Amino acid sequence: MLLYPVYALLFADSGLSVGQISSLFVLWSLTGVLLEVPSGAWADAVSRRLLLWTGPLLGAAGFALWVLFPSYWAFAAGFVLWGARGALGSGAVEALVYEELDRVGAADRYARLTGRAHAVGQVAVMTATGLAGPVFAVGGYPAVGAASVLACLLCAATASRFPEHRRSAADGDSWAATLRSGLADARRDRSVRGALLLVPAVTAVWGALDEYTPLLVRQAGVPEANVPHLLVLIWAGVTAGSLAAGPAERLGRRGFAALLALSALALAVGAISAAPAGIALVALAFGGFQSATVLADARLQRRIEGTGRATLTSVASLGTEVVTIAVYGMYGALGSTFPHGVVFALCALPYLVTASLVRTAARRRGG
Repeated sequence: MLLYPVYALLFADSGLSVGQISSLFVLWSLTGVLLEVPSGAWADAVSRRLLLWTGPLLGAAGFALWVLFPSYWAFAAGFVLWGARGALGSGAVEALVYEELDRVGAADRYARLTGRAHAVGQVAVMTATGLAGPVFAVGGYPAVGAASVLACLLCAATASRFPEHRRSAADGDSWAATLRSGLADARRDRSVRGALLLVPAVTAVWGALDEYTPLLVRQAGVPEANVPHLLVLIWAGVTAGSLAAGPAERLGRRGFAALLALSALALAVGAISAAPAGIALVALAFGGFQSATVLADARLQRRIEGTGRATLTSVASLGTEVVTIAVYGMYGALGSTFPHGVVFALCALPYLVTASLVRTAARRRGG
């Protein structure tokens, strides 16, 4: 999305205050929180593919509103549509991919495949960020907006070609029944509950910290003109982590705990060093967390046995959203008192706790 690197500038150039811009971000987050689980149940009751191609169309409509009618209410409507787009895809894509792989006897390739998909997506984000400047220089906001709408339309067309072999609501399941069934599976099965909790525990903190990496890099003494270069280094680490997720599946529970602990230590040491060289350690940490994120999702998919796969995946995503918002709040409070490197280092502590819990569970089960 070429609009992504410049949409905050669009808001400011349209006369919005910092408070108004912040309120848009809150609206965006709340939309995802409210729609996350209901959309997952809808995907289980109707069609995962339907939601995957409908979502990008909502995003295209939102981006078109931003460029054609730049005003607070158009931006608000666009964020609601963008939030709905994210909710429709979250849970649906994981469920569709896992079950289609399982149908052909290849469920064991899920982590490897999704890791590669994440890597492609991360390269696309870096590419779009690089292209946004030249395109903006040529055609301004209308040009980057048109490119973003086109990207959404291509995404919808691609999603409409995904294979899907499963029964739908026409075979007897209503939306409400699907939602109840999925949540009942979580209440009944302790291993499913554990996998649900692991996803936000692994995903949320580093995902929230990513928004603050430019501030960390600048604090390390990097000239502003060179900040994007080190951000690319961090994203290269994340991409490498995505590609390593498949081989990392062989680590087992204790290896997974070690991956979290070592990544947490790399994050703390790299961030608190307050030096450009420390950013390489942060990139290494983010790569480890990305691998762990893919593995946590794969573990959840293996634990789910009922028909509510998209519902339960969306519950995990909801937990991630809630914890992410909490991290934003905590960072805002700590960041006004401590340097960014110290806050990043403190945010490594939850990963050490999670690693300890995973290792203890592995010891009990002999895994």
